[in-house]
Amino acid sequence: MLSTPQNSASDEALAAGLAALRQRLAVVAQASGRDVRSITLLAVSKGQAVSRLRSALALGLTQFGENYVEEALAKIHSLAGTPAQWHFIGRLQANKTRDVAEHFTWVHGVDRERIAQRLSAQRPHHAPALNVCVQVNIAAEASKAGASPAEALPLLQAVARMPRLRLRGLMCMLPFDLPAAEQHQLFGAMRALRDAANAAGLGLDTLSMGMSGDYEAAIAEGATILRIGTALFGPRP
Repeated sequence: MLSTPQNSASDEALAAGLAALRQRLAVVAQASGRDVRSITLLAVSKGQAVSRLRSALALGLTQFGENYVEEALAKIHSLAGTPAQWHFIGRLQANKTRDVAEHFTWVHGVDRERIAQRLSAQRPHHAPALNVCVQVNIAAEASKAGASPAEALPLLQAVARMPRLRLRGLMCMLPFDLPAAEQHQLFGAMRALRDAANAAGLGLDTLSMGMSGDYEAAIAEGATILRIGTALFGPRP
């Protein structure tokens, strides 16, 4: 007897949160001289039940980011036939590349050539090329994966030569609770890396950067994909 009211309240909270988030994105984009339509909202759905994702789909969200392969595969199978598109945004281990290559549309965290090679070899030939971003450890955090800024261009060039992959751009994660000025500095450094790659002929169109705590600085510095979880769904269960 309690499930319907609980679900209804949850759906209402999600709808209200999404409306507020979209309004804020539009305001920040306008202040940055950008068209909000150039920014994709990627709903970080790890830890969220399939029912919540169905509610998100009903509200017009179609892009979902997952960190864990097994959890993601269950959701992908449950939501087969819907408009959902799946982005792998966690650190990818070599023994998980086949599942990701077969079931995802995007991979945001390619941080070494071996992973890209496996994704290329394992992407089904009947599927479109897999969209990939190279992850850059822009803040040089020992606890985070990613190529160094100096390694980024050679890795991008290697990925660009691989069949079955479509090189799209760069991804980063910043430390939590950085002052806004430091957020702008690091996101600006990512934009400069993209510009340098494009000057070398790579044609990147994507900057996957900005999460719930720093998306405003990311928008100002040119983010095209925001990976938003808490600001959309609330704290994870």
